[in-house]
Amino acid sequence: MAFLKFRGGAAESSAPDADAASLLRGYSIEVMPRTAAKVDDFRGLLPPGTRVYVAHIEGTPIEDMVGTAKRLSGEGFPVMPHFPARIIRDRATLADWIARYRGEAGVDQALLLAGGVSEPLGDFHSSMQLMETGLFDEAGFKRLHVAGHPEGNKDIDPDGSDRNVSDALRWKRDFNERTDAEMAIATQFCFEAEPVIAWADALKRDGVDLPIHIGIAGPAKLQTLIKFSIACGVGASLRVLQRRAKDVTKLMLPFEPTEVVGGLAAHKAADPGFGVERIHIFPLGGIKASAAWALEHGGGAPRPAAEKA
Repeated sequence: MAFLKFRGGAAESSAPDADAASLLRGYSIEVMPRTAAKVDDFRGLLPPGTRVYVAHIEGTPIEDMVGTAKRLSGEGFPVMPHFPARIIRDRATLADWIARYRGEAGVDQALLLAGGVSEPLGDFHSSMQLMETGLFDEAGFKRLHVAGHPEGNKDIDPDGSDRNVSDALRWKRDFNERTDAEMAIATQFCFEAEPVIAWADALKRDGVDLPIHIGIAGPAKLQTLIKFSIACGVGASLRVLQRRAKDVTKLMLPFEPTEVVGGLAAHKAADPGFGVERIHIFPLGGIKASAAWALEHGGGAPRPAAEKA
């Protein structure tokens, strides 16, 4: 499962692995308003139809979020903004955000999550509360994604039991029967295939059959990935980075997600019922680097320049 072959110490491209390319096609990617502002035109980077998540970090004005969504939608990309429950003060604020995304940017899909702050700023503390308002269905949202944590979530289950996370996913599975929107699970990034496979198979045994869009970290410096991993609570597969950090021959090379994607793709090829449906890229080393890596490994090409006008 090698995408790169090394000759004389330099990497040389080889043909993309067919299984991995199949899994990468239709990938999604994540941006923030400040990172999106550095890209002149996403049509030169991403394949047509790429879903672009817009991360909402605490303190980002809703005007910046909606403006970024409008810009991406205008360039032809389906946009999925984050709705972090703990930074939404009340039902009226949620209704206002939904109306602005729909009216100003044509958005009809959302990622619903609790959010990274420890204490809620208002009435909401979970994505389930956002769903229970019924506001997304009333606004005609066609797709709702919810968060998944293949290596657990210490904020929700401090004892490491995953009990609360599992209960929440079963609730969301049941909500899927009550909403008109299509639902899927979008996960935190991981660096190893094995924990993801074990987690996805456990969900299936538990009757949670929502499609899984698995998060991976795009190419980035090792130090960058370790910093984000610690900040985001990525657990067991952090050892992959720690092992790499001990190898001085690899210390200065960017880490690429080739191995984890290859492992997931091989498992899916052997078990077509495997729940991982898509790849979601966190471009921790930059959007351009992630888009270039995806293109190299079969994720699809941007529209030719002549077709953008």
